[in-house]
Amino acid sequence: MVVSDNKRIAKNTAMLYFRMLFIMCVTLYTTRIILNTLGIEDFGIYNVVGGIVVMFTFLNSAMGASTSRFLIFELGKKDYQQLKKVFSASLSSHIAIAFIVFLLAETIGLWFLTHKLVIPEDRMSAAHWVYQFSILSAMASLTQVPYNAAIIAHEKMNVYAYVSIVEVVLKLITVYLLVIGGFDKLKIYAILVFLVSLTIAMIYRIYCKKNYEECSLSFHWDKILYKKLFSFSVWDSYGGLAIMGMGQGLNMLLNMFFGPTVNAARGIAYQVQAAISGFGNNFMIAVKPQIIKLYAENNVAQMMKLVFASSKYSFFLVYIFSLPLLLETSFILKLWLKIVPDYTVSFCRLILINELIWSMQSPIVTSFHAVGQIKVANLVCGSLFYLIIIVSYICLKMGFSPESVFVVTIVVSIMVQITELFLLKRLIIYSVRAYAKQVVWLCLLVMVVSAIFPYLLSTMLAPGFIRFLVVGFTCVITVVTSVYYIGIDKETRRIIVHKLKLQFRN
Repeated sequence: MVVSDNKRIAKNTAMLYFRMLFIMCVTLYTTRIILNTLGIEDFGIYNVVGGIVVMFTFLNSAMGASTSRFLIFELGKKDYQQLKKVFSASLSSHIAIAFIVFLLAETIGLWFLTHKLVIPEDRMSAAHWVYQFSILSAMASLTQVPYNAAIIAHEKMNVYAYVSIVEVVLKLITVYLLVIGGFDKLKIYAILVFLVSLTIAMIYRIYCKKNYEECSLSFHWDKILYKKLFSFSVWDSYGGLAIMGMGQGLNMLLNMFFGPTVNAARGIAYQVQAAISGFGNNFMIAVKPQIIKLYAENNVAQMMKLVFASSKYSFFLVYIFSLPLLLETSFILKLWLKIVPDYTVSFCRLILINELIWSMQSPIVTSFHAVGQIKVANLVCGSLFYLIIIVSYICLKMGFSPESVFVVTIVVSIMVQITELFLLKRLIIYSVRAYAKQVVWLCLLVMVVSAIFPYLLSTMLAPGFIRFLVVGFTCVITVVTSVYYIGIDKETRRIIVHKLKLQFRN
């Protein structure tokens, strides 16, 4: 059973990585073209205006987590009748949320856009176009969540890989039309992004309706089920709102204190972060169903073993790509973008450091979802995340640099990570000390040992393409070597050696 599950995780991770690498390559290319076509100011406007709509969709991620958890749980129990009820209830809830988001965005959000954001007067009309099409994109995404959750619950990750081919083609077409098109390019870009989002959403819906019997809307009023879904979502949304505030809230603060140019730097830095975080996130998408299903089967010991291992491997997957980026940030950004807005280099480095901290956190969060008791964790940790906005505002008001908000974020992220470990111990019997020793300590040791030689090379060699290649290659070698000899146990090393021998024999 365990071997079969591990193979499934490996296969699904491979499919998700194919998807991610495909999208990442195109995103890196298209971001450069879009930045150069729109210009720094319009690129910043798009990021900050679209961020207003994202603020109103915070409940979406909470409902998505709730939907995914309950669908996976019922599949683990093999209760297919209840599975249909969960999907219908979730879809009904998401339709209601989409309507609420529309009302909030067209009232409070519109007022905030018009009266609070720092946008040049001659670009306000284009900003409104971006805003309205961002609302439409958000509504399409909101009602799409239950379908995506169904695909993840069934662990059909290859679907994401296939649809990604379509998504990449559409993105390339978008960039081509943006370059050759006339009129206001910011307006055209907003329309094209919406059309791509809508097309991808429809493809996923059609697939789910054809392949999964539960993916149809048939309203059943089940008070207990709606109460469970709502309760789970409300408390998850509290933490989700705090995390959203950390991202989009800080984006608004940076705009209010420094204007749209800094928003452009922040937008680029978060695209880098999104590309790197994908290596850990895609691994977790493959692992998450197994963690929840193991708990549904009452196999807690095996579940925690998987949580420990996935925390560690998630960090390693993110770190192996983060290290060369941290050492060669300036060169990579110039090679990629040509036009590099001020603060982009420092933003990228700080955001990547925070991403490394978060990479270990996802399996712990999934454990709370598996148990279904998330109230205390979200209340405590969500409150800690709200400190980011408050402390960041104070720092900026006192005249600190834009980088200060990311330093605050890193400190609070460490506090949240420690807090979650002790809160989980109240729900599941496990050793926090064992986690610190087997996960945190090994991750830190791998990070320090593997970074020494590449760092020395980066200080000795002259900046340029040769140094980038040498440092990048050295990073991969030192990280892989450190992970093999320090980061994994003897049994895992034995399995790896055995697999490699079999491959060479064949």
